Parts: sequence; structure tokens; C-alpha cells
Amino acid sequence: MSSMERMSSSVQSWVEEHKLAAIGGVWAAAVGASVAYSRRKAPQRATGLRLIHARMHAQALTLAVLGGGALWHYYGDASKKRRADELDYDFYSQLPPATDADGNENQRWSW
Repeated sequence: MSSMERMSSSVQSWVEEHKLAAIGGVWAAAVGASVAYSRRKAPQRATGLRLIHARMHAQALTLAVLGGGALWHYYGDASKKRRADELDYDFYSQLPPATDADGNENQRWSW
């Protein structure tokens, strides 16, 4: 395994554990980058207008990241889907048995 693969794997595992921090970091970086770009390209623009545009750019980027994350989650690892399909969410399968192994009535079922 190369160092790039290891680094990619560690970044991916960190993002999986800290989803909100990663999204917040992307948003903050987008705001900073947009303000910096706006100051360089249009220095005469008002600060309030710069911040409004930066927030809109950051919001668009954040929505794109969330959409990509949703696609990754939905179409991602096939083994996760298989494990989810094996779970039985039927109401009756979650209830305790009415009798124990000796045939005695379960106390949870006696009124």
C-alpha cells in the first residue's frame, strides 16, 4: 500500500468519524476562499456584499459535498447494503417469546 493510499484511507476514516466537523470545515474554507478571491478581483465591492456572496458560494459547495456524501452512502459499499438487507425489522420478530423453553408463560406477556 502506497503512502497516498494510506493517507487517503486515514482521511476517509477521519471524515467518517467527524462528519459535522468536516462539513463545517468545508464551509469555513469556502467562505474564506470566496472572500479572499472577491477582495482580489473586486476590491471596490462592499464588505457586506462580499460576505453575502461568500456565504452563498459556501452554501452551494456545502450542498454539493452533502449530495456527494449521500450518493457515496447510497451507492457505496455493497457489503453494507447486504448486511442491512439481512436484518429483520418485522414487528413480531422483535417481541420476546410468549413461552420459555419449558413451556412456562413469559412474564412480559402476562397481564
